[in-house]
Amino acid sequence: MSDSAAPTRSANWWRELDMRAAAPFAALAVLMVLGYLVNPVFLTFDNLANVLARCSFVAVIAVGATFVITAGGLDLSVGSMLALISGVMILFFNGGYFQDTYALLTAGIAVALMLGIVCGAANGIGVTMGGIEPFIVTLGTMTIFRSLQTWLAGGGTISMRSSALSSTYAPVYAGKLLGIPIPVIVVAAVALIGAFLLYRTTFGRHVMAVGSNEDVARYSGISVNRVRLLTYIIQGICVAIAVAIYVPRLRSSTATTGITYELQAITAVVVGGTALRGGVGRIWGSICGAVILETIGNIMLLSNLIDEKLIGVVQGAIIILAMLVQRSLSRRR
Repeated sequence: MSDSAAPTRSANWWRELDMRAAAPFAALAVLMVLGYLVNPVFLTFDNLANVLARCSFVAVIAVGATFVITAGGLDLSVGSMLALISGVMILFFNGGYFQDTYALLTAGIAVALMLGIVCGAANGIGVTMGGIEPFIVTLGTMTIFRSLQTWLAGGGTISMRSSALSSTYAPVYAGKLLGIPIPVIVVAAVALIGAFLLYRTTFGRHVMAVGSNEDVARYSGISVNRVRLLTYIIQGICVAIAVAIYVPRLRSSTATTGITYELQAITAVVVGGTALRGGVGRIWGSICGAVILETIGNIMLLSNLIDEKLIGVVQGAIIILAMLVQRSLSRRR
């Protein structure tokens, strides 16, 4: 009896595979082949390393967005938050509060992390204690953060003044460790921590429970407001980490810094298989989604078939297509 059952399970293994989890990685594999066919340069180590480094900002932000969306929330302010935090961080650097370059650099990153926590907490408090819809709260803070950055910059650009600090900080984006770009290492570390929190801790189970059914979670003794607040704080921390690897790239911040990052982060999360309605979160899928977005842009650049300025059109179409695929797979299950 057991001998006959084993082949049946083996023959039907594909039915047990969660297609929503596997789909983004399959799509990325197809894009890799397409990229090579369009231009063999696509699969060179230098080009792939560039793709991974360029998507690192959105990938880190997408990890935080995975927590927020899994808990049934939404954050439209991440792009503006990145602009504000980067501006404050550079202003701190320009203040020269420490003579030692490394001490100043460490303190500046600490300031960015603290401000990220404050911004994330502001969003979380508005949603939980204020009882306002996440869309409305983060739409408001998106405007507030962007306006504060514009005010700090005087409508212009905030740039790092110290050439010594700039050269010391530059390797955080442009440097490599054991041949691997440092931004890629940062993304991997953030994703590993995020995956551990979401999949291996009580907090992660509570995040999924709140997103699945808020009322049931509350009746089960879960502090819904506390869980939601923490997800927004995690999002703020992730934005601050993204700032830490973004600033050494351009060494400046303007009112347009981070524009469309909220769209890219949400798209990466949805493409990665996280349910926009909440209850299902996939950290590694979100990372894959961010890589997919940058890969598409890279292929467009190498092919010259489509103007790179239309990347926003492609991203908008992708998020709609991803939602249609999610709905189709959910119905089949």
